[in-house]
Amino acid sequence: MSDYDVPAGIDVLRVFCGPDGRHGNALGVVRDGRDHPDVASRQELARRLGFSETVFVDDPERGHLDIYTPGLRLPFAGHPLVGAAWLLDLEVLELGVGEVFARQDGEFSWITARPEWAPPRTLERYGSAAEVEALTGPPPGEGRLYVWAWEDEAAGRVRARAFPRRGDSIDEDEATGAAALLLSAQLNRALNIRQGHGSQILTAPAPDGTVEIGGRVLLAVQG
Repeated sequence: MSDYDVPAGIDVLRVFCGPDGRHGNALGVVRDGRDHPDVASRQELARRLGFSETVFVDDPERGHLDIYTPGLRLPFAGHPLVGAAWLLDLEVLELGVGEVFARQDGEFSWITARPEWAPPRTLERYGSAAEVEALTGPPPGEGRLYVWAWEDEAAGRVRARAFPRRGDSIDEDEATGAAALLLSAQLNRALNIRQGHGSQILTAPAPDGTVEIGGRVLLAVQG
């Protein structure tokens, strides 16, 4: 099944698109979660779709969501929440980890989240953006890896790439909100991140320890 060859009832979004409207991380959104009522059927659909994440909407008014990769269920993920908040036009999303607040600001969609909600990963700084660019695939090792380097430290501009290293069909993640959240919290500063082939993620940490994550969302397929 190709990225955009999806069954009826599934929307496909591109989340964290670049300034030119290209790239972004594809997201499958199952608008009516009742079509896949149990964990096993949801996991199987997420595997068949092959997106880095697929989100099931269990209550579109309350924003109750369930998130899956091709191989596992996630309690939190950045790009599915930014995309779902945009698609459903909601200000609050309900997850097991807590309430996620969302807002729209011109061309950008934002969510506010806590770093402790994000799945752990290694944040590895490289010496230059060119070194990040030169990677031809996931570096050896296990566990989620986010490699990054400054493009312009004074301006908060970062070049990054993400490698889930989960052993599923996703070798590289085009745009990773949870990793951007963790990096912004670690550096304690707002960031403008260029990830993957040209996706853009914006972050803004707050004094209460939360971090806003924002980007552009486009509808690629209406299910």
